[in-house]
Amino acid sequence: MIGAYFLGNQTIEVRPLHLGAPGAGQVLLRVAACGVCGTDVHIYQGGKGSADVTPPVILGHEFSGVVEQIGPGVSGLKPGQLVTVDPNIYCGTCPSCRQGQKQTCLHMKAVGVTMDGGFADYCLVPYEQCVPVPEGVDPELAALTEPLACCLHGIDRAGIRPGENVLVVGGGTIGQMMLQLAKAAGAAKAVLSEPVEMRRKLALELGADGAIDPLNENLNQRLSEILGTDGADVVIECVGSPRTAAQAIDAARRCGRIVLFGVPHPEALLQTSLYAIYQKELTILGSFVNPDTHSRAVALIASGRLKLKPLITHRFPVSRLEDAIKMQTSAESIKVLVAAEGN
Repeated sequence: MIGAYFLGNQTIEVRPLHLGAPGAGQVLLRVAACGVCGTDVHIYQGGKGSADVTPPVILGHEFSGVVEQIGPGVSGLKPGQLVTVDPNIYCGTCPSCRQGQKQTCLHMKAVGVTMDGGFADYCLVPYEQCVPVPEGVDPELAALTEPLACCLHGIDRAGIRPGENVLVVGGGTIGQMMLQLAKAAGAAKAVLSEPVEMRRKLALELGADGAIDPLNENLNQRLSEILGTDGADVVIECVGSPRTAAQAIDAARRCGRIVLFGVPHPEALLQTSLYAIYQKELTILGSFVNPDTHSRAVALIASGRLKLKPLITHRFPVSRLEDAIKMQTSAESIKVLVAAEGN
């Protein structure tokens, strides 16, 4: 039984994992699969997660697992049951929580960020964070619940109305999910802007109405050709860079809405035309984590309405977590999964 501990300074140490029996309100999970998130990459490279990270800690907040043992006071779960973990734990008492805005909790904790997570063979988690997965659901797909739940919050923020046109900027895991969710929400056309050819091709296979190479094509011109309108009603930015955020603002039609979803560097600054925002009367929205959307994501995965399996491009054992993180930053990958050594 091993765990991959993040020690800071881009250092991962794989070492024996010593977990006792679950305590009151805890569940011991045998990890089935854990996705490498862009947030894990940011933390590994010295950035912030959804909450401050204090090494040593086992990262990994996108995971599914099988219940091995339950502690005193646990209800609704039983050994052998597949669950997925909603990682974010809110204090419930700060002003944000009391105003129904818990995603901006001032004292947020998170499994796989501030406490040990899924890059290990086993994990102890609060039972309230475990969401049962219906029988027959692939554990690898269940591991995609957390990013899908975050996307659902972003889609909720976007408020897509049937018949609107949507541009998604960035064709990684999040962008590919956003495209499918936009179509499910009633978008007339959903278009991807993505420089990597493999990701553009996949988006088209999964139902995108167009895919643009922003490095070799004029984004706004091609977008207008595909949509038949001057800009998109909704633009969802899934990269987190000042350049792509500026592209998103430029590509929005008059009175359009932009959702800035991608995780930026904490010190990144946006330079764009204030006049364009003013003159086009744009609405710019942020989207952070997954408040109250995790169970919806489980239900959506179980329904089979989304094509998620093609998003999983690489798999690594826990002992090769650093290789998995490096692959997640590569243009060769979309979603990289890490599995326990015995899986």
